[in-house]
Amino acid sequence: MSKSACGRAEGSCGDREPMKERQMPSSIIEKLKQEVGAGKVITNSQLLNDRRHDYWVLSQLEDLQDRGAPRPACIVQPTETKDVISVVNACRETSTPLVPFGLGSGVCGGIKVDPATVLLDMSSMNRVLRIDVDNLLATFEAGLRGADAEAALAKRGLMLGHYPQSMDVSSVGGWVATRSAGQFSTAYGNIEDILLGLEVVLPNGKVLETRLTPRASTGPDLRQLFLGSEGTLGVITSVTFSVRWQPEKRDYSVYYLPNMDAGFDLQRAIIQSGWTPPVMRQYDTSEAWRLFPDQAKGDGALLLLVHEGPAARVETEKAACAALAAEAHGEAGPVAAGEKWMAERNEVPTFESFLKKGVILDTIEIAATWDRIRPIYRDVVASLSEVENILNASAHSSHAYRSGINLYFTFAARPDDSKDMARTYEECWRRTLEATAANGGGISHHHGIGRLRRDWMRRELGATGVELLRSIKHALDPTNFMNPGVLIPNE
Repeated sequence: MSKSACGRAEGSCGDREPMKERQMPSSIIEKLKQEVGAGKVITNSQLLNDRRHDYWVLSQLEDLQDRGAPRPACIVQPTETKDVISVVNACRETSTPLVPFGLGSGVCGGIKVDPATVLLDMSSMNRVLRIDVDNLLATFEAGLRGADAEAALAKRGLMLGHYPQSMDVSSVGGWVATRSAGQFSTAYGNIEDILLGLEVVLPNGKVLETRLTPRASTGPDLRQLFLGSEGTLGVITSVTFSVRWQPEKRDYSVYYLPNMDAGFDLQRAIIQSGWTPPVMRQYDTSEAWRLFPDQAKGDGALLLLVHEGPAARVETEKAACAALAAEAHGEAGPVAAGEKWMAERNEVPTFESFLKKGVILDTIEIAATWDRIRPIYRDVVASLSEVENILNASAHSSHAYRSGINLYFTFAARPDDSKDMARTYEECWRRTLEATAANGGGISHHHGIGRLRRDWMRRELGATGVELLRSIKHALDPTNFMNPGVLIPNE
């Protein structure tokens, strides 16, 4: 029997099987109303439908095929940490599943509810708590929209430097919970590089607040427990980021390379030489022509660089990259391609628009060291191209490091029968992760695990790693009421 993307029997990716129709006793809802106020507990609203799941493609497909997930018993919208403590305690004491919800922009099935679940909607905890221009720190409540955080900083001439494509639809707490990456990561780092402190309500109802220091040698870094924890180890209520002054200048470089390998070599040469253009994006032929029809050329790869910072550095970096590109037989292209990307970078069609046309698609981001990325690219594209009714199998890179790089695969297929859309989806995911893992790559770069990749964590972490993760979960949440079913493989 073939296996799904989650390493289980075909058609049972993660926890897609119907959940038992459990019902929550009305006494628990009444208790929540008493604890946080009736106005913060929602039991009959369109909101219950809207919060049933995240952006996972399969959840959206199930909705369109009238197989959608049930609604939660209630939604609680806390406005302060005290409310979160009350909800956590009430759910723990009654063994009621509690699912934290930021803004729901995740794409890996991290949100799943049933009629016995409490969904903790953090979107009302959306205040800017502090902006410290002397120490370049900013503290936000976890439910604040990323774009709103950036706008608050911009008024002071500051910026986050962390710009995920979901900037307008994701929360700052969600960034931490999923271990996100931003489009300007090559220079500014990922979420773990800017997170200086956080406040978390633990499953036992106690509050952990980490100390704000630029560095510490005080044992294991407790922040790391919650980066990527996906709501399984506690509820993040506020975050403190290290921020930056807005750059003096921004410029672009664009190069045509003979093929993807030549592009990888050029990116490695740039970053290992000490240059760090904040954005380094390389598109294969298919993606170059699809995304940049007016700037694409030939059958090679297209590399876009964004340079920003002090004017002198931008000019020097751009010249150095041009010299390295010439050595790699790269041909300079129009900066219009870079400007186009900057202007349109977050404008993407919805999954639903494709699903309604019978097209199943997704993006899959992985990472690997420089020596492994070439075979991963070749093997994944070749394997996806063998899927029946495949329409597209392509990739681009968007995050480069001294020791490796990521790849962001895109697949699309139109099965003859819409009933086969889920099966085709799972086959594409299985083929991609199998080829990645077989070549020594990592199964996720920045979208997280959820239910979609959960069972692949055995292969990613090994038996000892999974055992350690389960032990941490059991120590903090022995009754497993915090977002059960995500991240950690079943025993």
